[in-house]
Amino acid sequence: MSTSESVRSSLDISDFDHIPYYCEENVYFLCKKLCTSGVADAGGSDLFVVFISNENKQIPLWHQKASKRADGIVLWDYHVVCIQKRREGDTPHLVWDLDSSLPFPSPLTSYVSETIRPSFQLFSEYQRFFRIVHGPIFLRCFASDRRHMKDSVGNWIAEPPVYEPIVAEGVGQVRRRLVS
Repeated sequence: MSTSESVRSSLDISDFDHIPYYCEENVYFLCKKLCTSGVADAGGSDLFVVFISNENKQIPLWHQKASKRADGIVLWDYHVVCIQKRREGDTPHLVWDLDSSLPFPSPLTSYVSETIRPSFQLFSEYQRFFRIVHGPIFLRCFASDRRHMKDSVGNWIAEPPVYEPIVAEGVGQVRRRLVS
């Protein structure tokens, strides 16, 4: 059994929590689980979180579960995935995307060709930008107040998770000290 097959057999997509439309929070918990389960380095040094968006907040991605189309295309305002850099010889780097209909995880090269489709000519307003954050920094510094998930009058665009918003490490302790 190859290493990527053993990764697939040790963790199934059902082992991860998924809240639709909260991909950055989903990826935060995904990274934590990869680290605690031993699939990734305990500190996340082999993980990279990729934010995909553009100025128009319109990025096409294929093979997305939220799509109603046969090709699985969705025009997201942004999307977030985790890439795991594999160190073993010919083992491919992996993309962990809970919103994808491709195998979980997917080899990076097939994920890019099937989901990003770099050979597909896009109009300029759909060109994607990628921001890559090293796993340890993301796990230590990520926070979400969920403001971006409310419309102009304060209504939720998508129902939020039941758990409290994620705060960066140390922020909760500082806040508690200031309040008490």
